[in-house]
Amino acid sequence: MDTEKFKMGWLVVAFDLPVKTPLQRKRATQFRDYLLDDGYQMMQFSVYIRSCVTFARQETHMDRLKRHLPPEGAVRAVFVTRAQWENSFVIHGAPAQEGEPEAMPEQIQLW
Repeated sequence: MDTEKFKMGWLVVAFDLPVKTPLQRKRATQFRDYLLDDGYQMMQFSVYIRSCVTFARQETHMDRLKRHLPPEGAVRAVFVTRAQWENSFVIHGAPAQEGEPEAMPEQIQLW
């Protein structure tokens, strides 16, 4: 069994932020920009994903996420293991066509 499939995974962040006023729109844009700057990929407009190779890395990104939360709205984060991610379904288009989930980025070894 490939135990790496259960250690590595994706941090999925989904959010619903108010955008009725100019200030709310600015805060929502700043939050999305923060996610992109921190290495997240946009999966859908308000769903972002980031690979995490260890539990410690997941905790690091959760701490950062908490520091950048806008004062209004709802944000939910969940960790999905690599094994769970690889079993996900990606369906798009009409007629519906299945695709492949995003691949885990290659890890670079520096030593």
